[in-house]
Formats: sequence, structure tokens, C-alpha cells
Amino acid sequence: MKAITSGWMKGCIFLMIFAFGVTGPVVFDAAKASAAQGQDISCRYCGMMKAKFGYSWMVIDYNDGTQSEVCSIHCAALDMALNTGKTPKAIAVGDYNTQEPIDAEKAYWVIGGNKPGVMTARAKWAFAGKEAADKFINEHGGELATFDDAVKASFEDMYQDTLMIRKKKAAMQKKMGS
Repeated sequence: MKAITSGWMKGCIFLMIFAFGVTGPVVFDAAKASAAQGQDISCRYCGMMKAKFGYSWMVIDYNDGTQSEVCSIHCAALDMALNTGKTPKAIAVGDYNTQEPIDAEKAYWVIGGNKPGVMTARAKWAFAGKEAADKFINEHGGELATFDDAVKASFEDMYQDTLMIRKKKAAMQKKMGS
């Protein structure tokens, strides 16, 4: 039996090496696969689901043809920091009110205010129009900003936000364990 298993395994390994050599590496994109199957997509860094965070969801298209889908500008900043060898060619973000994807660089951003942010203590929200951003500021506070301002604020907040996330996860694990 050992000889059959050994021969079978050698054959499988040969086929895998042959297939890899002929076709190159096969990259499985879970986000695209789940979208094609109608399943909800989760953030590659924190696991938050797109259906729940459409108002902050971001999609980064890189110049090498790869794409990254994340729950927030916090995770987008993390993704861009980890992928410094790639250049984003397009970045979309969910409009705070409609959840429709809009161009992140053309969006009107609001930093701060009294609405809790996604993965951050200092919220950063995107709006398709200035009127909607101004209305949010009148109701909830915050300051009008550009995309660059929002990304810079995300990097400035990264350390404190990471500590906050760790504490929340630890508290959740403790609660689930007891």
C-alpha cells in the first residue's frame, strides 16, 4: 500500500509542477470569486463585510491589474502602505449616504464629527457632493477635506487606531470566552 501511495503522490506532484510551469502561478481572488457567486465580500485585513459597511467600502485598482477591496480608509491606507511597489490607478469609496461607489479623489471628505468611524476613532467619510458633506458637518461636526487629507489623517491615526482595534478585539474574545 505504501508503494501505491508513494507513486500516486509523486504523480500528483509532477502534475502540479508541470501545470505550474506551463500556466504560471494561478492566483485565486476570493473577493472576485465571492462577488461572482453573489456572496458578500469581506475586508482582507479585518474581515468586516461589504454589505454592512457599504458607506465606507473602498476598492483600489492598481496599475498591475490587481485590486484590493477594504472596509474603510483605515484599511485602504494600510493596503497602500503594504503595496508601495504598486501605483493605484483608481480608488473608489462608498458615498456615506447612498453607498454607491464614487471616485475617492473627487469626493468631498469629512474628517471628524460625532459619528463613530469605521476602524478609526477619528471618522473619515466621503460624499459625492459638497452639499451632502456640508449637511453632515452641520448635523454631526467635522471638517471638509480632500482625499489626500483623509489619507494623511489615516496614517496619522494608524497607531492609536491599531491600539483601539486590539483592545476591542481582546474585549470581544474575553466576552466570548466567558
